[in-house]
Amino acid sequence: MNTETATNSETNSKDNLEVWFGLALSIFAAILAINELGGSKFGDDEIQLGNEKTKAYMWYQSKSIKESLSKGQADLVEVLLQGGAITTDKTPAMSQLSEKLKRDVQRYKKEKDEILNGSKAVGEANWAQDVDGKMGSVIGAKELEEQQSRLSEAGDRFDLGTLFLQISLVLGAIGLIAKRNSIRLYFLAGLVILGSVGAVFCYLGYRFAFSAAV
Repeated sequence: MNTETATNSETNSKDNLEVWFGLALSIFAAILAINELGGSKFGDDEIQLGNEKTKAYMWYQSKSIKESLSKGQADLVEVLLQGGAITTDKTPAMSQLSEKLKRDVQRYKKEKDEILNGSKAVGEANWAQDVDGKMGSVIGAKELEEQQSRLSEAGDRFDLGTLFLQISLVLGAIGLIAKRNSIRLYFLAGLVILGSVGAVFCYLGYRFAFSAAV
C-alpha cells in the first residue's frame, strides 16, 4: 500500500511539474515572440534613421560649400572695391552685390545651424530652412544621430533578451524529458530565472526604443 501511495505521489508530482513547465514555456515563448518583433521593427527604424542622418549631413555639407563660395565672392568684390578696380558708375551696383553676398553668408550659417541641430533646438527666431515649404520642420542631423544611438542600444537589449529567452526555452525542453523530478526542478529553476532575465532585457529594449522617439 505504501509503495502504491508513493508511486501515485510521484506521478502527481511529475504531472504538476509538467504543468509548470508548460505554463512557463508558453509565457516565455510569447515574450520571445514580442522581443523578436521589437528587435525587427526597431532595427529597421535604426537603418532608416542612419540613411536620414547621412542625407542631413550631405545637406549640411552642400550649405557649407555654398557659404564658402558666397564668402569668397564677397571678399573678392570687397577687394575690387577697395582697390579702385571698379569704375565709379559701377560702384553702387557692386556694393549692393557685396551686401547681398554677405547676407547670403549669414543665411547659410543659420541654415547650417538648423540642419545640424534641428528647428526645435535653434528656436523659431532662427528658423531659416523650410521643408516642403514649411518652416520649423527640420530634424537636425545630431537629433537623428542621437535617436539612432538610442535604437542601437535598444537593439543590444533585444539581442540579449533573445539570447536568454532562447536558452531558457532549451532548458525547459530538456527538463520536460528528464526522468527524475529532482533534476527537473533544476531545469525549471533555470527556465524561470533565465526567462525572467530575458523578459527584463525585452522591457529595457522597448524602453530605449520608445525613448528614442521622444
